[in-house]
Formats: sequence, structure tokens, C-alpha cells
Amino acid sequence: MPTAEGVDRRAFLKGAVSAGAGMALFHSVPAGAQGKVGRPAPSNRIQMGAIGLGGMGRGNLGGFLGMPDVQVVAVCDVDRNHLGSAKAAVDGRYGNQDCAAYVDFRELLARGDIDALSVGTPDHWHALIAVAGARAGCDIYSEKPLSHCLAEGRAMADAVKEHGRIWQTGSWQRSVGNFHRACELVRNGRVGKIVRVEVGLPASGESGPVRFSNPPPELDWELWLGPSRWTPYCESRVHFNWRWQLDYGGGGLMDWVGHHGDIAHWGMGWDETGPLTVEGKATWPRDGIYDAELSYAFDCEYAGGVVMHVGGDVRGGTRWIANNGNWLWVDRGVLEAQPASILEERIGPDDTHLYRSDNHHRNFIDCVRSRQPAVTPCETAHRSASIGHLGHIAMTVGRKIRWNPVTEEIAGDPSASRMLSLPMRAPWHL
Repeated sequence: MPTAEGVDRRAFLKGAVSAGAGMALFHSVPAGAQGKVGRPAPSNRIQMGAIGLGGMGRGNLGGFLGMPDVQVVAVCDVDRNHLGSAKAAVDGRYGNQDCAAYVDFRELLARGDIDALSVGTPDHWHALIAVAGARAGCDIYSEKPLSHCLAEGRAMADAVKEHGRIWQTGSWQRSVGNFHRACELVRNGRVGKIVRVEVGLPASGESGPVRFSNPPPELDWELWLGPSRWTPYCESRVHFNWRWQLDYGGGGLMDWVGHHGDIAHWGMGWDETGPLTVEGKATWPRDGIYDAELSYAFDCEYAGGVVMHVGGDVRGGTRWIANNGNWLWVDRGVLEAQPASILEERIGPDDTHLYRSDNHHRNFIDCVRSRQPAVTPCETAHRSASIGHLGHIAMTVGRKIRWNPVTEEIAGDPSASRMLSLPMRAPWHL
């Protein structure tokens, strides 16, 4: 639980915004009281802890370090090489040695003075850290996909709601102009009546070398495994390549569904729902330790008969297709339409205007202060991740599954229903 000091800081920060001070709060502080020029006084900064500092976790840390109203006070990683590098980056940014370093995230949360978390761990750790962080009173920025299984995603969304926390998922395409423009055009009928959506995602990685050994001394292997089953250390399991193994990630499907699948949902207005049926096929590795789908293609049918096709057999990105033959396609750095005149359409003052964010990390911090929802809140990310979780289940059991997006249950299929959750190794539990 937060200490009295932590509660006081959070109450002050929230109260200053609710009283109308907002970002002007910083300008009311005398320059001499701010420490470094251009930075708010320490009592006015968001104190952040960063957990998981390889890959995207380190990139997100860099984004928050560049903000004058954020103070990273603690970092955490089970790999001491990542941990030491991250601490050095934080201390170098602030010109001191004050950043605390932890191997166990529970020690970081026990400080009680953390306002916000940046989480960049493998997927199998997302739910445990999210629920613990929400209970500790922290607002959370966490990488996509939201969860490792559908039941964990529901637990995360419920915990964030119960504890009144601000959540931002790393589905940063919602903070990029061409994706925002595409979704507004679709939502306002400029393409036509949508009957099909195509979500093109990449394949999973092929198996790497299988060489079992003792873990390197800098890595706490037991804590890295955490809630997943115990397996011997192999260098091809960890860091980037964990995503090709179902014990820790979900392959190319789950790695990307929180991007292009999320944009498909945004354009269709499906942020609080999901498909009614899901069916498809996949190919799987024949050997090695990687076991995520090598290739996959599945169809999700939503209310009203609209079908979303997900797989590597369609153009990467997101494409909406209308009953008149028109289409609009968006990917990173690209926005195309047929006819091209669709791209010249104006969104008027009485049309639907979607949430606008121009900087994903900044949007999170602004929402921590304002207590308004971020552009990719937890419930939204849960629904986006559900596309991939349900597709994986349907392809694994090899038959169509029928999904109730209200009760979040699979009808009449006990074997498929068991795959909605994953066992956790003791002593870990939600």
C-alpha cells in the first residue's frame, strides 16, 4: 500500500488539476524553486517506476525521461545488464545517482511513492504486474498485447476500473495522424457501408538454436519464468525471442493484433465488444522450442454480419471494404483508398470526431494529471487483444467457436472454454 507521503503527493497532484490549475500549475512555481531550469518542482512531478527494460520497455523509458514533469525514480528488471544500463540512463539524464534499481517488481511497488508505472515485460507477466500496480495506486502504461490470455485481460480491466487507475496500452498507432484520419473516414461513412475488414499481420519466427545451459549470472531465471511452467534455460527463449513461445507470448499474431487489429476496432466502433463467431486455420512448427503459429488465417463475424479477416494472406495493415466496392487501407506511413477521392473528404463539425492524441507517452502523462481516460484504455485494449486470443483458440481446436462478447464465454465447447485462461505456477496467482 502507498505510504502516507505517497498518498499526499497523489492527492496534491490530482487536486491541483481538479481545481483548474492543470498544466499551468508548473508556471506558478518560482524559477528558483524548480531545481533545473525548465523543470517543475519535485513535488509537482509524476514519480515513475519502469519495470521490464529490454526492447520496448527501454524505448518507453526514453520517452518518459524526455518529459520535464516526469521523474523516473526506480527501475526494475530480472536481467542485471538491462537493469544497470537503464539506471545509468536515468542517472545520466538527471545528473545524479538517485535512481533505485530492483530485480523484483514487488520491492519497487512496496516503496509507496510511485505515481505511474511503465511496464515492458514479456506478455506472461503483464497481468500480475498490472493488478498489483493498480492495487498499489499506480497509473500504468503497459505494452501490447494487453494480456497473455483472455481471462487475464478481463482481470486487468476489472482491477483498473475497481481502483480508479489511468491506463495506457502501447498501441501507439492511435496517436498517429494517418491512422486517426483513416478511422474517422470509416466511422463517418466516407468509404460506404463496411461489409469486410482485413487485418494483415506477420508470421511468427522460425525456431532458433536449442542449446540448454545454466542461466547467465546476470539473469534471475526463476523470476523471469515467474507464473509460467518451469523449463530449462535456453538463450533462444529469452529477450526478443520469447514472443515465439506460447508460454510467454503469442507469436506474430499477438505481437501485432494490438496494432492493426486495434485500429480495425477503432474504425468500426467496436472498442467495447467483440466477434460472435471465430474460425480459421494455422500451421505450426514441427520441431524446436518455438510453438506459436507459423502462419494463420481466421475470420471473425461481428453483429450485423461484418467479417474481419485476420492473417498473413492479406496486405499488412488494416483495410475496410464497403458493399459498393470502395475500400480504404492504412499502414505505417501510408493511407490509400479506392477511389482516391475518399482521402479528400472533409470531417465536419457535426460528424464523429475520434479521440485525438499526437504523442502516446505524453497523452498518458496528461491523463494521469487530468484523470481523464487515455487514448488506449484497458477495456479497449482487452477487446483488441481478444481478437487474437479467440483466433488462437479457434485455430488450435480446429473448429468454429461461438463467442458471447457480453458474458465473455464460449458457448457449448468446454475444450475451447478451458483455453480462455492459463494456469499459473505457484506461488503466483491473480
